[in-house]
Amino acid sequence: MIRYKQAQRRPKRVVNKEHQKVPHVEKKFKQNSTATGFYYSFLTVVLLLCLAQITISAVLNISKIISYKAKIIQITKTRDDAKALNEQLNDSIKNFSNVAGLEAIARNNLKMSGEDEVLVIINTPKEEEEKEDKMKFIGHKKHD
Repeated sequence: MIRYKQAQRRPKRVVNKEHQKVPHVEKKFKQNSTATGFYYSFLTVVLLLCLAQITISAVLNISKIISYKAKIIQITKTRDDAKALNEQLNDSIKNFSNVAGLEAIARNNLKMSGEDEVLVIINTPKEEEEKEDKMKFIGHKKHD
């Protein structure tokens, strides 16, 4: 049996590939390279679109971060101003709660006086000139 198997083996052929040209192999190679080129071109376009999408997303996220930080700063300033105003209002409430504070507000802002007091208002020259200017403007009307 050993001889039988050896007889079936064929000797290897040595072929010079440079001189041998097979037309059907070259056609398959050309078709394959065209399909591969198209495939690579398609992948390149898809990857460029993905890169553009990533870039746009990054720019939008950075702009949102900047705008949110600006809003946080604005809200912080508003909160601090509200705290200061709240403190002023608390001080005003304390002034209203005692009698001396109410009398000071009545004298200074409302031009009021006590029972045994006489109210004296002194106009400065600027106030008198402003009143005269207002009176002149009201008194003169143009006639056509």
